Amino acid sequence: MNDTLKAAVWMSGAIVSFTSMAIAGRAVSLELDTFEIMMYRSLVGIVLVVGVAGAAGTLGQVNRNNIGLHFVRNLSHFAGQNLWFYAITVIPLAQVFALEFTSPIWAILLSPLILGEKLRPIGLLAALIGFLGILLVARPNPQTLDFGQVAAAGAAVGFALSALFTRKLTRSQSITCILFYLTVMQAALGILFAGFDGDIAVPSVANLPWIVLIAGAGLIAHYCLTTALRLAPASVVMPIDFIRLPLIAVVGMTLYAEQIDLWVLVGAAVIFAGNYLNILSQLRLKPVRK
Repeated sequence: MNDTLKAAVWMSGAIVSFTSMAIAGRAVSLELDTFEIMMYRSLVGIVLVVGVAGAAGTLGQVNRNNIGLHFVRNLSHFAGQNLWFYAITVIPLAQVFALEFTSPIWAILLSPLILGEKLRPIGLLAALIGFLGILLVARPNPQTLDFGQVAAAGAAVGFALSALFTRKLTRSQSITCILFYLTVMQAALGILFAGFDGDIAVPSVANLPWIVLIAGAGLIAHYCLTTALRLAPASVVMPIDFIRLPLIAVVGMTLYAEQIDLWVLVGAAVIFAGNYLNILSQLRLKPVRK
C-alpha cells in the first residue's frame, strides 16, 4: 500500500470521527449545555491521554514551558468548540461543516499577527474567494441571518487561532504535552463556565456512551488527520477531507430530516477552491529536491 492510499485510509478515520462527534453532540445537547459537554469531554480526554501516554512512556514529556501559550491556545479552542457544539444544534449539519471549512482562510489572514508570516497576494485572493463562499452558504440578510451561522463562523475563527498557536507550540513541545494541557485546561474552563450558574447537570447513564464517543472521536480525528498529513501532502489530503460535507448532508437528511441546500454545497465548493489555491501556491514555493 503506497503512502497516498494510506493517507486516504487515515482520512477516512478522521471523516468518520468528525461525523460521529456531530451526531453525539446533538444527542447529548438535549440534556447538557455546551460548557457541560466540553467539561465531560475533557475529563474523559484526560483519562485517555494519560492512559495512552503512560502506556507509550511519553508522560515525562509533559512540562511547564510555554504555559501561557498553552492557555491562549486552549482558550481559543475552547471558545471555538463551544460555538461549534451550539451551531450543530440550531442549523443544518451541512451548513456547520461548510462554514467550518473557512478555518484555513482565517489562518491565512491571522498568521501575520501570530506567526509573523508575510501575507502574500495569493493568500489574500484565497481569503477573498473563501469569503465569497461564506456569503453563498449563509446568504445573510436581516430576515434569514441566524445566530447559528454566526456561531459556526466564529467556531472556524477559534479553530484557526488554535491551529496557529499549536504550530508555535510544536516548535518546542511534544504532542503528548500539547494534548495533556488541551484536556486539563479545557476541563478546568468547562468546570468554571458550566458551574457559573451553580448548577452542573449530571449526564444520564444513557448519555455516557455519547460523551465517551465525543471525547474519543475528537482525539482520534485529529490523530488521523495529523498522520495523513505526514504520509501525503495537503494537496492530496484536503480533497479527501472535503468528503465530510456531502457525507454530513446525507446524515442530516437521514437522521434529522434536514433538506440538502444546493447553495450550501456550492458555497462550500467555493471555500474549498480558495483553500486549495493557497495550498498549490505554497507547494510551488518549496524548493525541488534533486
